Amino acid sequence: MNRFVPITDQRSGKRVPSTAGVPEKAPRDRLGRHLRDLRISVTDRCNFRCVYCMPKEVFSRDYEFLPHEDLLTFEEIERLAWIFRDLGIEKLRLTGGEPLVRRHLEKLIEKLAQIPGMDLTLTTNGSLLAKKALALKDAGLKRVTVSLDSLDDAVFRAMNDVDFPVARVLEGIEEARRVGFTSVKINMVVKRGVNDQSIVAMARRFKGTQHIVRFIEYMDVGTSNGWRMDDVVPSAEVIRRVGSEMPLQPIEANYPGEVAERWRYTDGSGEIGVISSVTQAFCSSCTRLRLSTEGSLYTCLFATHGHDLRTLLRSGNSDEQIATAIGNVWRARADRYSEIRTAETVRLNKVEMSYIGG
Repeated sequence: MNRFVPITDQRSGKRVPSTAGVPEKAPRDRLGRHLRDLRISVTDRCNFRCVYCMPKEVFSRDYEFLPHEDLLTFEEIERLAWIFRDLGIEKLRLTGGEPLVRRHLEKLIEKLAQIPGMDLTLTTNGSLLAKKALALKDAGLKRVTVSLDSLDDAVFRAMNDVDFPVARVLEGIEEARRVGFTSVKINMVVKRGVNDQSIVAMARRFKGTQHIVRFIEYMDVGTSNGWRMDDVVPSAEVIRRVGSEMPLQPIEANYPGEVAERWRYTDGSGEIGVISSVTQAFCSSCTRLRLSTEGSLYTCLFATHGHDLRTLLRSGNSDEQIATAIGNVWRARADRYSEIRTAETVRLNKVEMSYIGG
């Protein structure tokens, strides 16, 4: 195995790569897909109770979240990130729950930002972004994505189900821009009859700002959100609605495996994206793994079980042994849930989105 081994520089105390190099060939799964992206959930907790992710009737006051000692430490996450880099990972995205409720998250970002060639990003609900944007930027975070499901305050408060005002999320986006995150991505999960009336307004609000709105089809992640196909607004309909008022034309993906289909305004004032996991499955090009808060590795957003890495980390295994275990998980991967979705698969006991991130 051609190893990329993190070592410690005795003068700086920082972990740096050896000269062994990266592997000549990253692993492929059973459908020939490369490993490229890793989503790391840093907490299973969130200060919102969004109806499509952590509905209040399930995640109530009595719900038992993971105790702190069960969570991966920042040092364990850093170690895994170096190992994943050796296996071909080029992009790390920190998620939750809501990642900004994890204390001292900027310390983890400082560690991960030292990994050469890694695209380090974070997805947040924006509620704490105004307060933390500068610290995140100073720590080395490169990009940020904000989940924002409506500009209508009443609709937004109803969807987050904790009466949180949309104005404070917008303040967070503006503060992120001010401190240097010049192109923020805005994710809007569209649910018919709930917030689909906000589609055009959302596109118009961020047109010409360098920020990119991405409209996401409502998905059957987990088992607690009461998903029905009737709730889904197909991406094709989103493009028609936006394009009828602000003409659009398709553009190529930024890289192989990009999940968002890109469209730009014909007047040159920016772009939007659509993520069509339900109506136009992109399983064939999926390059993602997901790491849960307590160290379980999931090969699909719709997975029913994970693979325990925490025990490997805490049982004295070497980096090479852990890398071998991860490589074996990826090589055995054959997930293509969105391509085979039926009324029966929808009923599977799938992992909740709040546990492994979106």
